[in-house]
Amino acid sequence: MLKAVLFDMDGVIVDTEPLHRKAYFRMFEEVNIQVNEAMYDSFTGQATLPICNTLCQHFNLTKTPEQLVSTKRKHFKYLFDNDNELTLLDGVHRLIKEYHANGLTLVLASSASMANIDRIFGRFDLDKYFTAKISGADLKASKPHPEIFIKAAQLAGELPSDCMVIEDSTNGIAAAKAANIFCVGFKSPNSVNQDYSRADKVISNFDEISFPRISGIFQD
Repeated sequence: MLKAVLFDMDGVIVDTEPLHRKAYFRMFEEVNIQVNEAMYDSFTGQATLPICNTLCQHFNLTKTPEQLVSTKRKHFKYLFDNDNELTLLDGVHRLIKEYHANGLTLVLASSASMANIDRIFGRFDLDKYFTAKISGADLKASKPHPEIFIKAAQLAGELPSDCMVIEDSTNGIAAAKAANIFCVGFKSPNSVNQDYSRADKVISNFDEISFPRISGIFQD
């Protein structure tokens, strides 16, 4: 029986990917490295620090991963405050309200920093729907490691078998499946070149997982 839904944020709730992309590429330019599209796409779903660890090793940088994180977040904060492209994804606010109204426990499980999570939740008034929020940036392991979803299920107070994850990335889907949680793969407009083959259900519209529809799947 479905009792809790564990939401990713970037690419599922809010369309921050364009801002993150701009911030990352501004950081790449500032530290004078050339990151190709294939390498950038491989980072989807990972927290910023592991990404910056990879960059430092790959490009043999003298700067520390923490310095790169600080530079990227500086650019993201500026864009968050000054870029008008930031919007919730179509249908997700209605879905969140519907799930909440039907008694499902909602937990946010995102690789974003808690500072960015709080900015998004404050801007769009989402805290009232969610029982808890967890940031992968505060954990030892990043997606595709299952730690974030294991902890999210614990915060929900439910068994993994009674939970569902909504994810848009290869790494996020792998993390959900490693945690033995039913995973919906959302083909987000900005999550390109991601592998949805391991997801239990793949959608491109949130109406496909309305409360009546998803409840029917869990009762089958």
